[in-house]
Amino acid sequence: KAAGIGEGDRVITAANSFISTALAISYTGATPLFVDIDPQTYTMDPGALETLLKFQRSRRDGGRMKAIIPVHLYGHPVEMEPIMDIAHRYEMIVIEDACQAHGAIYGKRKVGSFGAMGCFSFYPTKNLGGYGDGGIVVTHHKKYEEKLRLLRSYGEREKYHHPLKGYNSRLDEIQAAVLRVKLKYLDQWNDKRRKKAEIYTEELLPLGIGCPIEKRGARSVYHLYTIRTKERVSLQKFLKRRGIETLIHYPIPIPFQKAYQELGYHREDFPITFQWSQETLSLPFFPEIEGSEIKEVTENIKRFYRGKRS
Repeated sequence: KAAGIGEGDRVITAANSFISTALAISYTGATPLFVDIDPQTYTMDPGALETLLKFQRSRRDGGRMKAIIPVHLYGHPVEMEPIMDIAHRYEMIVIEDACQAHGAIYGKRKVGSFGAMGCFSFYPTKNLGGYGDGGIVVTHHKKYEEKLRLLRSYGEREKYHHPLKGYNSRLDEIQAAVLRVKLKYLDQWNDKRRKKAEIYTEELLPLGIGCPIEKRGARSVYHLYTIRTKERVSLQKFLKRRGIETLIHYPIPIPFQKAYQELGYHREDFPITFQWSQETLSLPFFPEIEGSEIKEVTENIKRFYRGKRS
């Protein structure tokens, strides 16, 4: 809304994300378009993005291609250099979904600082979480800042003066106070996440499991530790029987959700996203997880695979 996106516009995002990314597009009246993901990081594939834009440009009914929303998923940064280059060449704005990547770095910059705007969630389970729902939008641009401030509070410039239709979408003071304190510890907590992720990877990589990677020039903050295995269903059941809970992020990619069936997408449109949606499994993970707890998880995974091979 702050970027002036609305009816008749098209906004591109990754097929592999939580549905809220697409809903933000839909709420403006624009149409979401999706691209496949990088097989290593699960984030938007710049090559797939360029292919889609070339195709859309060749169509007479291509619509107004207005924005790109890369999603820094699971704490790993999207490759922002080629994304920004593509956006510049096609005259599109970039709005970063950094809701799972507080403090992650691409090159020498924090995610959320590349595009026209960056969006962060303060849901309690996030790397920087409040004690309730909340979020923030950051921007370098004065025009977006002014519009965002109006939209967040009834479109009100001064009391009882409303130049536009806004929302009641303010972060309450209690949440802000909690987050201001917790922000001081974010880098410390992220360092703990990175160290705990290393332990998981050292234990699981020899099993041939697809473990999270960190691409050159990127610093992940490991919002989740998500592995990939063709034995997901049986492994999840095996672990649950031993009191170890796991989650699947995300079992149904956004283009295949019933809410977006009118877009007419098929599995072959997003082969990597679809395949990975059948294989990914998020293990217990948070900054305070003990080494002994990780050991319990990994030993049970090893036990599962030994049983499969015997």
